[in-house]
Amino acid sequence: MTAPPRLLVLTDRRQLPLGQSLRAVMEQCADAGLSHVVLRELDLDDGARAALAGHLSDCGLSVVAARRGLPGCVGVHLAAAQPVPDRAPGAWGRSCHAAREVGHAAGQGARWATLSPYSWTDSKPGHGPPLPADAYAGHRIPVYALGGVTAANAAGARQAGAHGVAVMGAVMRARDPAAVVAGLLREVAP
Repeated sequence: MTAPPRLLVLTDRRQLPLGQSLRAVMEQCADAGLSHVVLRELDLDDGARAALAGHLSDCGLSVVAARRGLPGCVGVHLAAAQPVPDRAPGAWGRSCHAAREVGHAAGQGARWATLSPYSWTDSKPGHGPPLPADAYAGHRIPVYALGGVTAANAAGARQAGAHGVAVMGAVMRARDPAAVVAGLLREVAP
C-alpha cells in the first residue's frame, strides 16, 4: 500500500445478498470513496483471482491480494501464521490476534497489520472475546481494527488508537454497500 487508508474492505463473495456480484458491489464501494480492498476469494485459482484483481483495479481500487501475491496488486496480506515469502511481492501486511503479534510482524518487515477481533463478529461466530481497546495503540505500523466493525463502533476503534478499520461482513452482507462504506469513511476520517 502507498499511503495507508483509513478503511480496508476484505472481500467474501459468499456473504453477498442473493443476486449481487462481487464486481458490482466493489464498483459501488469505489464510487462511495473506498480506495483499498483486500481480495480474498481464496477458493479461486490464481488466474481467476488475477482477472478479478484487474477489474477491481480498473474501478480505481488499490488491490491487496490475500495470502498469495497477484500481478497488478499493490501488496499481499498474510495470514497470522503464514511465513513471509522470500520474495514478498511489494508491500505486505499480516493478520494478527494479539498486540505482541503486531510488534513481531513489524520486526519482520510488515507495513500494516489487521488486529482482531475488535468486537463480536457475525462473519466468525464464536471468535473472541474482543481484544481490549488498548491493544490498538502505540504500534510502529498502521493497525486496522478487524472483526465486528460497523459505522456504529468504527470511531471508537480510531479513538482506541487504531489507524483505521478493516471490514468484511458489514459491507459484504449489506443491501446498500455504498452507503455502508460512506458511513464508515465518515466515522474514520482524520
